[in-house]
Amino acid sequence: MTRLRFRATALIAVLALSACAGLRDALTAHVDLVAKAGSQELSVKRLAEMMAAAQVPPRKDVALAISNLWVNYQLLAQSAATGDTFTDAAVDEAMWAQIAQIKSKKYYDQVSKSFPHPDSSQYEAKYNAGEMLAARHILFMASTAPGSPNAMKPAQVDSVRREAEKVLKMVNAKNFAEMAKKYSKDGSAAQGGDLGVFPKGAMVPEFEKGVLALKPGEVSGLVQSQFGFHIIERESWAEAKDKFTAEYAKTAMRGADSAFMANLEKSANVEVKPSVAKTIKSVAEDVDAFRDDNTVIATSRSGNLTAGRLAKWIAAFPAQMRIREQIASAPDSAMPYFVKNVMRNEIILHAADSAKIGVDSTDAAGIRNAFRSSLANTLTALKITAKDLADSAKTSSERERLAASRVEAYLDKLLKNQTQFVDVSEPVAIALRKKFDARVVQAGIDRAVTESGKLKAAADSAKAANLPKSVVPIPGAAAAPGAAAAPATPAPAPAAKADTAKPTAKKPN
Repeated sequence: MTRLRFRATALIAVLALSACAGLRDALTAHVDLVAKAGSQELSVKRLAEMMAAAQVPPRKDVALAISNLWVNYQLLAQSAATGDTFTDAAVDEAMWAQIAQIKSKKYYDQVSKSFPHPDSSQYEAKYNAGEMLAARHILFMASTAPGSPNAMKPAQVDSVRREAEKVLKMVNAKNFAEMAKKYSKDGSAAQGGDLGVFPKGAMVPEFEKGVLALKPGEVSGLVQSQFGFHIIERESWAEAKDKFTAEYAKTAMRGADSAFMANLEKSANVEVKPSVAKTIKSVAEDVDAFRDDNTVIATSRSGNLTAGRLAKWIAAFPAQMRIREQIASAPDSAMPYFVKNVMRNEIILHAADSAKIGVDSTDAAGIRNAFRSSLANTLTALKITAKDLADSAKTSSERERLAASRVEAYLDKLLKNQTQFVDVSEPVAIALRKKFDARVVQAGIDRAVTESGKLKAAADSAKAANLPKSVVPIPGAAAAPGAAAAPATPAPAPAAKADTAKPTAKKPN
């Protein structure tokens, strides 16, 4: 009993010491430390000076972005200096999003084969019934839309009408395309007025009514819409057959896809947790801080979506989509819909796994080659390949110092817009952070922002103090004592903008 009590007491003491150490580290966070990447550390002073020198705003999001860039670059430097390589398993884990995409596509391709296909023998009847429409038109611009800068006066509208009536007398089904090329005033003129295949509701009501009033192959009289006067030809089945067949099949496939996804989501019973908007926006602001967060965002029969999993999905979106900025600016009410879209990916991926769908050897080789190519290109751009370092450093410690210094110098130039941005792809960043010790200290970020603000304020004050005194006040500066105020010079009136907007027969989106 005594021994058991002793062991329990010793264990509690160890846990208490660990907790105190962890708490002390969390509270002080090495108060001068912003980030750590392997053996390298980013200090509050260094980050503040970088931000001030780059003249970026002293904001937390800016400091966080720079810190994460620094971590990625320094981890790359350490990897290059030590000659570390990544196993296939590590690469596959980092390339999870690409693997998920392949598996999901294979699953969808397999399932979509069972989607019902429309009966092509009924296409002509459906076209004649107006389920989808195909038309050409000749447009004579005469806008009557209220408030439109192109709106014409009644006399001008009458003039355009008379012109349209003259052309109408010359138009028939055989010469329609040529007449459209010659007389139509909109972008479809080059295609002989061809507007393609479109569903009901795609065009303004007056135009659609004019099309539906025609039998296939007929030409209309003048049809007036808010854009002007149209002469319309509803194409014959022979003219529209190929276009209609392709578009109708695509529409039917989209309908089957929507029904499939609706059933899949219903069976998964997706439920988004209430009041998740704040968490989602926090994840988008700093995905690296949430990669291991197990807070549940949404539930389903396929599994839960955690903040950590959401962070990975957000990071996997292509940069050009600017998904993080969209999340930051979106209203809180939009967040559940965003989560449901992410859950669709999760549900399909779960279904693919349940169907035992995976990547084959060709897929795996392509994925791994893409990763290693991305890594090699980044190292080359930063001039920290093994060869680059070996030319100037012989020992491992020398290579580490050289690689770290090159990264620091590059980052200084980057922040001053003196060099091109070198991207570290998301999979490479994942692999690096998984293999090496890396962290960003929030308390250090906050201190760096404060210090950067002070440096910026001091620089602004010094700049203002060094401005030459002048009897003519410099914009934004106070006039010299006793100097007469310069007379205000009126700004020239802005030139009137030419109205280049052209109306179209299609309903505005």
